[in-house]
Amino acid sequence: MTTTRERASDTALAMIEDRDSGPAVAKRATGPNRSSALLGLAERYALVAFLGVLLIVFAVLPSTSDTFLTAANLRNVAANESVIAVAALAAMVPLLAGQFDVSIGAILGMAQITVASAMAHGVPLTGAIAIALACALVVGAVNGWLVAYLGVNSFIITLATATLLAGLVSLYTHDQVILQGVSQHLVDFGSGNLLGVPKVTWLVALVALLVAYGITWTVQGRRLLSVGSNVRAARLVGMPVNRIILASFVVAALLAGIAGVLQVARTGTGNPQIGNAYTLSALSAAFLGASTIRPGRFNVVGTLVGVAFVAFSVNGLTLAGAADWVDPVFTGTALAVAVTLSTVLGRRRGAQRII
Repeated sequence: MTTTRERASDTALAMIEDRDSGPAVAKRATGPNRSSALLGLAERYALVAFLGVLLIVFAVLPSTSDTFLTAANLRNVAANESVIAVAALAAMVPLLAGQFDVSIGAILGMAQITVASAMAHGVPLTGAIAIALACALVVGAVNGWLVAYLGVNSFIITLATATLLAGLVSLYTHDQVILQGVSQHLVDFGSGNLLGVPKVTWLVALVALLVAYGITWTVQGRRLLSVGSNVRAARLVGMPVNRIILASFVVAALLAGIAGVLQVARTGTGNPQIGNAYTLSALSAAFLGASTIRPGRFNVVGTLVGVAFVAFSVNGLTLAGAADWVDPVFTGTALAVAVTLSTVLGRRRGAQRII
């Protein structure tokens, strides 16, 4: 039987959904003018349109036309961006709860060192993956507990976690790349194709579908959105806010751990220098995603579009002969623009609170 608290919680969820959809219903009833409709359409699909224009530009440029839209390059981009795509989904989950997790890259780095090291010491592939994911879950649980139950600022504590993990990885590996012992089955998975599409891309699609389903179609996912929209209201109606915030960090850490395993699958090594750099790329994609499809709200499809936009931009510029500094400059600029757009759109729509 449902309890009074659960019924109140579900009622609050329905009220939040009605609040989000109400203006749209009213507009349909009163007949919104054409300019408003076009503006809403532009907000939703502007980044998708920019991505399409970008693909066309690099496809016709003389310096990139022979290589950019080839099957080999498209497969290469899709496979290479699999790690960032999963990391971006990981970064998105705490953001949905109104929290920052800047330890995503460090957890990814720890997981790839853990799985590579375990295999180097003779642990079977499945056991090595289980150990790496378990370590990631522990870190996520600690982060979440400190934020949810002790009220520690999420940005500060996850920044501290990222620094700590980077130091521990350096201590353990002595800054040496793990080259031996990685399972050939894992490497084959990371470099293989299925139906002409990289196997890792299929895995990313599966992860994205599971995350989207969890957020959209489960009670816990809807409660996560409610906490991110208005944490005080969520507490007033009896939602287990602390547990929801804790769970968001645990799920984020699990996804970061999966991204770390994918990194080993793609490279065949465990590199202690890889980790924190992924955090900026993941956050860029997540915030870019909040500016498209559902403007002002973090969402799975938008996040993947954000990953693709940055990936194909950098890939096209690289093929055109751009210098090495272009990648970090473009990523940093994309993050700044994405945060600005997401914040403006979030305020205009009164939707997901953008930090």
